[in-house]
Amino acid sequence: MSAPALCVIICGQTCKHVFLRLVEPEKDPDFWKEWAQRTLKNALTLQDLNKNVAKNIILFLGDGMGVPTVTAARILKGQMSGQSGEETQLEMDKFPYVALSKTYNTNAQVPDSAGTATAYLCGVKANEGTVGVSAAAVRSQCNTTQGNEVTSILKWAKDAGKSVGIVTTTRVNHATPSAAYAHCVDRDWYSDGDMPTEALQSGCKDIARQLFENIPDIDVIMGGGRRNMYPRNTPDVEYPGDKKHNGTRKDGRNLVGEWIDRVKDKKSYYAWNRKDLLSLNPNNVDYLLGLFEPADLPYELERNKETDPSLTEMVDVAIKILRKNERGFYLLVEGGRIDHGHHEGKAKQALHEAVEMDRAITRAGLLTSIYDTLTVVTADHSHVFSFGGYTPRGNSIFGLAPTVSDIDQKPFTSILYGNGPGFKLVNSTRENVSTVDYGKYLQADRYLILPRSSYIWDTWNVGIFGILFFLLFYGMLCSC
Repeated sequence: MSAPALCVIICGQTCKHVFLRLVEPEKDPDFWKEWAQRTLKNALTLQDLNKNVAKNIILFLGDGMGVPTVTAARILKGQMSGQSGEETQLEMDKFPYVALSKTYNTNAQVPDSAGTATAYLCGVKANEGTVGVSAAAVRSQCNTTQGNEVTSILKWAKDAGKSVGIVTTTRVNHATPSAAYAHCVDRDWYSDGDMPTEALQSGCKDIARQLFENIPDIDVIMGGGRRNMYPRNTPDVEYPGDKKHNGTRKDGRNLVGEWIDRVKDKKSYYAWNRKDLLSLNPNNVDYLLGLFEPADLPYELERNKETDPSLTEMVDVAIKILRKNERGFYLLVEGGRIDHGHHEGKAKQALHEAVEMDRAITRAGLLTSIYDTLTVVTADHSHVFSFGGYTPRGNSIFGLAPTVSDIDQKPFTSILYGNGPGFKLVNSTRENVSTVDYGKYLQADRYLILPRSSYIWDTWNVGIFGILFFLLFYGMLCSC
């Protein structure tokens, strides 16, 4: 079929057949590995490159942090320091090498965080909703797991004798971190309490269990997700009176207790609050498990500074533990709640999460050397988030545009979402946002193209920022 003919086909069996013909080779992990090798070899021919081998690798992943989010976060960072904002530099802006990454899943034009995590952590594109398996695995179909597992860079680093760590502001068994250690056909199988009976009977394992069994010696694990580690109805240590935080496991296992018993003869440490985390001496700890919430950690703006550590504080402790290994380390850091803020239409929360991740990047740079550490900052997908409206220099990133709509003569915020829960009509017309506290959450100024219960991802290319060896990355890459 010619390209023009393919372009005009938008539905029907012919389009389906073309899709199947294109996707079939993509089910084989070697398809993606060979593509990556061709790209790498081409990069090596472009110029006289630094071909040294990095001792340490840090990957910062801003979940949902598309280019508009990076731009808005840059302005917010400056305005938080009393500047107009536009001239400010994020830490990632200082990195000398920049590229763009395509974002799509093998079966989805607009990707999700599970399939993309498999792509950039395992080097193999996958179906949406699946982690650590190739595109031959089908979401929620347990019997398609075996034989289609793919391994991650975290596993490769561990096998090479390096120390490895995972730090996230979401649950440690959420989509992004789980692709580093799990092989699961459904990202929502957080514990066995979330799995269908037939999947359990067929031998599939929940993601929390795989965290401790697949790579049992991960050196540092920090984030949320306590409730998926304990037997059903076990009260949470921090919220004993709130049943929604109780344990969820049906198998009766206490995964935290099992971890403590397994590493009790090593220099190990378990922390469930900020005080415990910051009181440890990194020189005396080789294995750290930190689970600071039953589910995801709170937004940075809402964080209880007595009980919950910041992303920067977690990164600080993680690097101080991991860098003791003379062979180096690999660390995955996820600013996961950037994504959640956008899903909820809370631009203020999302952007403050991005600024906090920038602080963590700064801290990591101070604790490592550019001469032996490869640091990469990127995202897995974007959101239907934008801002504009002819705002003047220094306009609050959360402020109103200087003009009103020429359709309904009402003001609108500079920040807008294409769809989501912020949509609201008052007397059959758009709400006048100048009469409400639009700055509290900035839920899309209730001016949306498509009302939805939550905002959905979009498929914009995302930025990749790198320092040191990153000159091997250039142009438009297919990494997510």
